Amino acid sequence: MSVNPACHPLRGDTLITNVHLACMHPDQPPAFENAAVLIERGQIVWIGQVSELSQVSADETFDGQGQWLLPGFIDCHTHLVFGGSRADEFEQRLHGASYQQIAAAGGGILSTVRATREASEDQLFASAKQRALTLIAQGVTSIEVKSGYGLDTATELKMLRVARRLGDELPLNIACTFLGAHALPADFAGNAQGYIDLVCEQMLPKAVEAGLVDAVDVFCESVGFTLAQTRQVFETAKGLGVPVKCHAEQLSNLGGSALTAEFAGLSVDHIEFLDEAGVKAIAASGTVATLLPGAFYFLRETQLPPIDLLRANGVPMALATDYNPGTSPLCNLLLMLNMSCTLFRLTPTEALQGVTCHAARALGWQQRVGSIAVGYQADLCLWDIAQPNQLAYQFGDLRPSARWFKGQLQDL
Repeated sequence: MSVNPACHPLRGDTLITNVHLACMHPDQPPAFENAAVLIERGQIVWIGQVSELSQVSADETFDGQGQWLLPGFIDCHTHLVFGGSRADEFEQRLHGASYQQIAAAGGGILSTVRATREASEDQLFASAKQRALTLIAQGVTSIEVKSGYGLDTATELKMLRVARRLGDELPLNIACTFLGAHALPADFAGNAQGYIDLVCEQMLPKAVEAGLVDAVDVFCESVGFTLAQTRQVFETAKGLGVPVKCHAEQLSNLGGSALTAEFAGLSVDHIEFLDEAGVKAIAASGTVATLLPGAFYFLRETQLPPIDLLRANGVPMALATDYNPGTSPLCNLLLMLNMSCTLFRLTPTEALQGVTCHAARALGWQQRVGSIAVGYQADLCLWDIAQPNQLAYQFGDLRPSARWFKGQLQDL
């Protein structure tokens, strides 16, 4: 059957034919074999079967040779822009040091803050570009990039400008998230409230005024910021008309997820310690649960996120790399597909939804990307695989055979 069938012949820029579709859209069949997709001005305008091609024509036709066409993947939680390295902390953890102990000794996020403050904007862009290109090669077409390694106004703005530049210079959709409330900088030691006041009164308003903020995040945790401080940042974001999300329930259960739900937040991320009350709160608000198996693996955590509760309450589960220098230096979204299945027991279908339609929802982009559907941006990847579940089963040697961004075929 066709989607949005044409009463009169349709013409487009590009026709992708002879493909199997995994549409990743709740209103579409899970698999659509022997199919074709018509693209016009960067958008999908028709989906049908090869037998219906008399309805459509295009300036260019691409033969998919029976391969699988999926939406471009979305990495909806990254810390892609930073300076320096924290390989030394990896070794410290192997000798038994905890995340909290390393942070208390001046390492952790603060060591990256020092390196990021010292790096020039061009240096940060050059390193972030290489990471982004690595993700592009894996079929990623959208990336969320957080600030949070500046912890002062100038560096936070610098990081966000770099993130915007990635979207300007690479074939990527970039979502910029302000994470000024990531950690307490050394110059505010013992004065967390003073720092949060600075975030709310100066840093966030300036970033929004500069057009650099698509969402606001807070690290609500015992080694981060309290529930009351998180609420203060969320209230400021609300007043500025910016949606919120939260690093929540990673190391303990402070109630950050329920607070995020109160503000109709886009997502709560990590959530290993999320309880049933928190699950019900985000289910009622429509907030996405973003799972980050890379950090779970790298920190050798044992507290699993409440997958069964999330399923039972119909909470959409997104999936991301959490790429960062300290707790998830894993620039591989395909690896996250496998890890989510092996560590968290997601099904391959759930994992793929986590990097497509549910990841889009975690960015507030669910009507734009993450699915193959009429009206959606034509961000697409072609995979030479037998079935889509192979993408969660196998990693390390899989790459798309073709990639379209906004309807334009890209060089691979």
